[in-house]
Amino acid sequence: MHSGSRLRFRAESIAVAEFTGLHRWSVVPGARVREGACSCARFDCRTPGAHPLDCSPEVPAGTMLAEATAMWAKIPDATVMLPVGRAFDVIEVSESAGRRALVRLERTGLPLGPVTATPDGRAQFFVAPGSADQLPELLYRLGWDNTDALDLRGLGSGTYITAPPSDRSGLGPVRWLREPDLLSETTPPPARLLLGTLAYVAHRSRG
Repeated sequence: MHSGSRLRFRAESIAVAEFTGLHRWSVVPGARVREGACSCARFDCRTPGAHPLDCSPEVPAGTMLAEATAMWAKIPDATVMLPVGRAFDVIEVSESAGRRALVRLERTGLPLGPVTATPDGRAQFFVAPGSADQLPELLYRLGWDNTDALDLRGLGSGTYITAPPSDRSGLGPVRWLREPDLLSETTPPPARLLLGTLAYVAHRSRG
């Protein structure tokens, strides 16, 4: 393992230990793009470098530092992925809209969860579990009966996101726009508190 790989592995090992031991999130090993190809080795892979690895052990929520580090050492080339739908769901918008919405939301003083930015230009807001299923009804109540006008989607149970500091799809690392804190990591906000602002800014961004 060359120096760059060692530094990457160390950073990801620390992240895994924090996610499982401190934030109480499970971590799933993910595929990585190497020399333009997905490490899953499937020639027909539809999401190279952006999906969980088959048959790799999950590091469960609550795993302590030493054990998490030892487990991750067995899969040193994996990316760090988080399962959605357990501790949190995700509302995703364009990064530009997400940054503007985040500034507005922080000014209101509303409770906020973590927010990531992906290298393909998306912002992902962590919200309460179950929010993705409620999204169409919540948007309708806010007057958005034509959601095709919004570049906004919910991610729920059965989906996974790449977590900082891992690389996604060979495009670069995922970054925090708002890092986890001790409150939001265990009680992410209901989607309804954020959705009005997110929908409005997402709509304006497409106009």
